[in-house]
Amino acid sequence: MDDYPLLDLMFTMLWFYIIVAWLWFLISLMTDVLRSRDLSGVMKALWMLFLLFVPFIAAVVYLIARGDSMNERRLQEHFHQAGVAGRPSAADEISKLAALRDSGALTDDEFAAQKSRVLGV
Repeated sequence: MDDYPLLDLMFTMLWFYIIVAWLWFLISLMTDVLRSRDLSGVMKALWMLFLLFVPFIAAVVYLIARGDSMNERRLQEHFHQAGVAGRPSAADEISKLAALRDSGALTDDEFAAQKSRVLGV
């Protein structure tokens, strides 16, 4: 039991945490490189090789060169996915419009105009 003191265990856990965080960071950088639409295939390959063979220097250079736009690309991807997946169907929108018409918030003409807009007619 005394072969591995508690302090050594804590340092081992700390190093494990640091390694996992570093790998997570590298994977997120690689994901950003591969999802980037403004990089050509050659540039993506060069960044990936740079990140694989000299990861610390490559990570610092990548953050300096493209770090500002990382968050923009991530948000753009998030909103694109949410827009596609979160868009209500035409039937849902028409039922909401019908409820508004029934409550008196929309006139029949407004309902017809909004319905044709939703249906793309």
